[in-house]
Amino acid sequence: MPARDILVYPDERLKYESMEVESFDDELQEFIMDLEASRCAGPGAVGIAAPQVGRLQRIVIVDVSAMRKSVPNHGHLVLINPVIAEWEGHEIGREGCLSVPDFTGNVIRAQRIRLQAQDPHGELCEFEMQGFEARAVQHEIDHLDGLLFLDRVVSRRTDIFRRKVYKK
Repeated sequence: MPARDILVYPDERLKYESMEVESFDDELQEFIMDLEASRCAGPGAVGIAAPQVGRLQRIVIVDVSAMRKSVPNHGHLVLINPVIAEWEGHEIGREGCLSVPDFTGNVIRAQRIRLQAQDPHGELCEFEMQGFEARAVQHEIDHLDGLLFLDRVVSRRTDIFRRKVYKK
């Protein structure tokens, strides 16, 4: 389970759209373990998407359970081919990213979402999410579509901030 190198902005590979996962084989399971090792190696990372390590497939991992102020959440999630089926409300929140290590930014996201995805074995699942967990999932799904939080900041002039310290 080696951690893979994280692609960093402005790497062009972060702008590509990812393909759906069709094969739920042993190789996929091994990649998921590598992706998790990469997430855990990143300072304070609650999520990671396959494109951040150069694999253009629709795979994300999100786990906000260790966050201090996290609302109820679903724990450690490996989401394959995730789709936001419904969303409700909007709020501005500060986001950071392993692929943009020197900056954070204010981004508008849905407050609540209903998510459909497959688990690592191809089984369909559905989740109702809110708050920080919903924000984290939306952020990671953006990676699958070739978007970074920098593409969604409220204002490039006033809502991008240099990160002072990247805390683990």
